[in-house]
Amino acid sequence: MKKVDVIRAWKDEAYRASLSEEERSQLPKNPAGLMEVNDDYLRGASGGIPTWCCTVWCSDSCCVNYCP
Repeated sequence: MKKVDVIRAWKDEAYRASLSEEERSQLPKNPAGLMEVNDDYLRGASGGIPTWCCTVWCSDSCCVNYCP
């Protein structure tokens, strides 16, 4: 398999799926590593704000610090 095809197989899921099982078994591992994030990690994600940080809660025209 040509180098260009290997890179395409790493990047393009549809192309990778179109390869035979034998061709997929010959692909070297992607140097970027595993590209999945587990559910536990996602549950702790907070959009860039540390989970210990209080947020501002606004109701009508009043904003107060809110710590759940």
